[in-house]
Formats: sequence, C-alpha cells, structure tokens
Amino acid sequence: MSENTVTTPDIEPFPLRIPDRDLADLRARLDGVRLPERETVPDATQGIELERLGTLLDTWREHDWRAREKQWNTIPHYRVLLDGLRIAFWHVRSPEPTALPLVLTHGWPGSVLEFENLLGPLSDPVAHGGSASDAFHLVVPALPGFGFSERPRERGWNPGRTARAWAELMTVLGYERFGAHGGDWGAFVSTELARLAPERVAGLHLTMPLASPLPDDRISPDPAERRMLERRDLHLADGYGFGMIMNTRPQTLGYSLLDSPAGLAAWLGEKFAAYSDTRPEAGGGVSLSQQVDDIALYWLTGTGASSARWYWEAIRWVPRSAEEENAQPVTVPTACSLFPAEPWPTARRWAERRYHDLRSWHELDRGGHFPGLEQPDLLVSEIRDAFRPLRTHQGAR
Repeated sequence: MSENTVTTPDIEPFPLRIPDRDLADLRARLDGVRLPERETVPDATQGIELERLGTLLDTWREHDWRAREKQWNTIPHYRVLLDGLRIAFWHVRSPEPTALPLVLTHGWPGSVLEFENLLGPLSDPVAHGGSASDAFHLVVPALPGFGFSERPRERGWNPGRTARAWAELMTVLGYERFGAHGGDWGAFVSTELARLAPERVAGLHLTMPLASPLPDDRISPDPAERRMLERRDLHLADGYGFGMIMNTRPQTLGYSLLDSPAGLAAWLGEKFAAYSDTRPEAGGGVSLSQQVDDIALYWLTGTGASSARWYWEAIRWVPRSAEEENAQPVTVPTACSLFPAEPWPTARRWAERRYHDLRSWHELDRGGHFPGLEQPDLLVSEIRDAFRPLRTHQGAR
C-alpha cells in the first residue's frame, strides 16, 4: 500500500492473481472454439463478422495475462465494503498536495481499464509535461458486478445505489469535495452523484450527457439536430438489440457469456468496433490488444452475466422520457466533451434543460464512445480544462 494513500481499517489491498488453472482452462477453450459459417452479407449488419472475430480470438490466444497482471499490480488496488458489497477500486494519490480528488466511472463493455492510460497524466501532470495545478487524486471503482468488484446477490444495484456507494467511498477515503467524470453508464452514475451530493461535487465532466429531445424538438429541428435525431433513431432500431436482451433476459444470455470465450469476445467486441472511431486518420478505434485486455478481464472474473444484469437493474431505474430527465436537474458546474463516433449524440440545448450550470460544450473531431482507450491524450486535456476553473476548494480532509 502506498505510503501516500489515505486508508482506514475497512480498506484492504487487493493484488490481482488469477489462478493458473483458470488460465489453463481459458487456453483449452480458445483452442477448442466452435465458430459458425461466415455471414451472408459483406458488412456488419448481421453482427460481428467472422473474419473480425477470428482475428480477435487469434490476438487473445497470444495474450500474456501474467504480464498485464504484473503491470496492473503496480497500480494501487483495493477493495472496501460499501452497502454490503465489496467494491474494487484503483486509488492513485497525486504527489501534488493541492490535487483535486476525482472519481472516474466506466461503463459497458468497458471497465476500469478505460482509464489506465489517464492515471499518470492526471495524477502527476508535471511528469507528463503538464502543470502541477492540474493534478488529481484519482479514485477509479469497478461497477458492481464488473471486474474485481463483487457480483450482487440481490436486486437493487442500479446507478442510483451505486452513486450513493461512491459518495460513501469518497468519505471513507477522506475526500469531502471532489469531481466526477463518466461516459456510458459512468455518465449515469456520475450525474446521479452530482444530484445526490451537489455540495460535495465540485464539478461534473461527461462524454455522454444524459439529455433527450422533447417531442417538440422533432417538429422543426435544424440540420444538425436532424442528423442527431436520425442517428439516435437508427441506433435504437438497429444497434441496440444487445441492450434489449440484457434489459430483459440477462440471465439467459449470461450462461453463454460465462461458458464460451468466443461468445464473450463476439458480444463485447462487436460494440468496441461499432462504437469507436475506426477511421485510420483518427487512430483506428480501440486496438485489438486493448479489446483483449478488457475481454480477458470479463472472462477471468466471471462477470459476463452480472454485468449484463446491470442493464436489467438500470433500465428499471432510468428516467423514461425527456420530461422525466428534465425533472431531475443537475445544478453543479458541468462540462461536456462530445466525440464524433458517440452513438448517442446530444444537442447542447437539450442538455441545458437538465444541466442547469453547463459551463463548457466541446465537440471534438475524432474519437468515439471509448475516449480513454481511443484518444487518452485528448481526454486528459478535456478533463484538465473542465476542472481548471473549479479548483477553489481542494478536497482532502
């Protein structure tokens, strides 16, 4: 445990060590994979293509989990009991005494690995060519049922309950005031955290603001909003089938995700391809090695089913309409960074109805749903810019 890490008796160091038998079982399953015939279309309209999945599986067969495990064990990693569930988290303290605490929350099919390349630049900016005044103490928890966090054994672990747990986690760590960042489900948790504890959340940074068009917005949208509406509608009609399955029958799906590495790789890998900015000039999206790191984490922690159940829980909790969203306003200072390949595009005027103190709205020219994996330098810059004006009170008690 780092000598600079704030701890209590409730926090336990949690080094990673997957049993050898689990790695041997994975190798055997990968060697014995059964795949269907190739798709009957020349694109991804029937799902992840056979050739793409084959390349992903070949990359996984060459993956060195032990080497990555060794790297991850250099990051301070802990578990703590919150509301009856042991939550795993990275806690990276900055060497700068005036650093602002910041909680980073991931989504699906991602994990805490979305933030691995941000840890150094955000916590120790001087060592990465930045200014000491931009430093953060970082807290990166794994969502319930994801990664090394425990899998819930009862109903109720939705984004709201998770936000309350995150507030407790920051209290346990000694942080009275802090910032929050998130995309995907991390945006839901971070938004709710800002709503539940506005006196503690110094600011909110989102890459997927949670604001929807009202019915009147569809009557006479401007050209930019029309394109957003068309894209959102197309995604719901053609790209969200995975969500409908997990919203309704996650347990049925979970048996396959726990039993077949090829099935898990296809289920997660399809979204890494569909939701990232795969243009060569934009960096090509999420790399194969990054995808395999994440997929292997899901496999070796056995969280395919529990992460799918997150959707079942969350869909019963989220607001059902734009009107319901706007009835749950956010008053803390908010900054949004919009990446062009995000499948849920949002117009600023929709967001202003819910985020009442919207300080910044930055539309970028590259990147997608996984900016921490695709464009980590850009995301670091966006987070620094978002919180720079808000550093009036630092948060370590």
